[in-house]
Amino acid sequence: MQPKSLFAAVDLGSNSFRLEIGQLDAGRLRRVEYLKETVRQGNGLDADRNLSEEAMQRGWDCLARFGERLAGFRPSQVRAVATQTLREARNRDVFLAKAKQILGFPIEVIAGREEARLIYLGVSHLLPQAEERRLVVDIGGRSTEMILGQNWHANTLESYRVGSVAWSMKFFPSGQWTASAFRAAEIAAKAILDESLPLYPRSSWDTAYGSSGTIGAVSDVLVAAGWPAGVITQEGLDWLQEKLLKAQRPEQLKLEGIREDRRPVIGGGLSVLRAVFDLLQISEMHVAQGALRHGALFDLIDRESPGADVRTQMVDWLTQRFGVDAVQAERVSRTAQALLAPMLGKADPERHLRKLHWAAQLHEVGMRISHSDYHKHGAYILENTDLPGFTIDELHRLGLLVLGHRGKLKKLDSTLEDPHFVLQLLALRLAVILCHARRDPDISDVQVELDSKRRTVRLVLGDTWAQLWPQSAHLLKEEVLSWQKTEWKLVLA
Repeated sequence: MQPKSLFAAVDLGSNSFRLEIGQLDAGRLRRVEYLKETVRQGNGLDADRNLSEEAMQRGWDCLARFGERLAGFRPSQVRAVATQTLREARNRDVFLAKAKQILGFPIEVIAGREEARLIYLGVSHLLPQAEERRLVVDIGGRSTEMILGQNWHANTLESYRVGSVAWSMKFFPSGQWTASAFRAAEIAAKAILDESLPLYPRSSWDTAYGSSGTIGAVSDVLVAAGWPAGVITQEGLDWLQEKLLKAQRPEQLKLEGIREDRRPVIGGGLSVLRAVFDLLQISEMHVAQGALRHGALFDLIDRESPGADVRTQMVDWLTQRFGVDAVQAERVSRTAQALLAPMLGKADPERHLRKLHWAAQLHEVGMRISHSDYHKHGAYILENTDLPGFTIDELHRLGLLVLGHRGKLKKLDSTLEDPHFVLQLLALRLAVILCHARRDPDISDVQVELDSKRRTVRLVLGDTWAQLWPQSAHLLKEEVLSWQKTEWKLVLA
């Protein structure tokens, strides 16, 4: 099978890392290969929220094996996402820098709501299409996601910092299962999940589904003991807790269906699941086949069709929400892309141009707050908005482009080491200058030349261009002075 016909998703979870390789066949995703390794990165966070060297090494070793399997895949065929543990880790950049190099592909740290969106996408695509209102719950190692949706569309998305690994470490630190520890764990989970009550009332959904992790592990144990397949009930949870209390410790638990990697964290996961059942008045939960990794695969496939890319839809929504001048935004985007394209060469131009387009669409998003320093307001909005489809790093980069599209460049010093970011920023700044009169600029006689070794961009203007557009020519000269204070140079010729 040709690698180009495949798509792959890597899920860097708090308890396990997973690799799913699939092929789109007649609109359905067919599994080609699935690999899972118990890494337990969530256990490696210390009191200061730093990952231990051992936890990082376990992750790197696993990703090296995944990377070997992904040899020959193009970047557009692979999506790797990291969840709560790396959202929390203060030293995540240390882990990610080496992890990306080992895996051979970028790794995205996604926000909790983006994780929830991908979970629902994965679950809903592997369920029959129906008009039922669905509640989807996923209890991971350090976070729990809850989603309300119909068909493939998610309406309510939330993520809560409670999970099987975190709760096992906190309430069963010595591995001892006691009634008092279970009671304390369940009360603490409810204290956090109480916030979900107004968002997920019993009247808002018809069927509850559970995805992956803890819920899959609980289902496996219940089925092996003779309970109905594919359904978890309150009675089943009560029975399982009694079995854990009798066993007292993970190594003494004699139950079929429980994997060795689940034994140490089943207590914490069960206490969270019982809290969810009680708070949301769930009588039975159906076990779903889809999970985060499947959602990442379907999202990756959607990105092959620009119109289906949820990120583009979210940018459009945000521009409408903040009343952006759509004509000016599109004008700046066209101009910026025309300036950037000749400088990209073969370095994945479509991806860089698309992200520049989003930045151009959003560069005036802060105008609704205040005309003065609107670029700062726009950057703040992007840094503090959960936009489905975008990773934390993508929103940060978009925010920096919006922040830097005008004004001094010193505020971006640390980011100007990335050549692709510099070229995107320069193209955006030049486009804003050329479009300052809010009319289509004449750039037919303008050429851009890049000398990457010397970090120099030459803007070649026609013989009469400066005479025809004196205000623009003046602003371009001011822009030359701005770049003289950086490691890059802009030259007018």
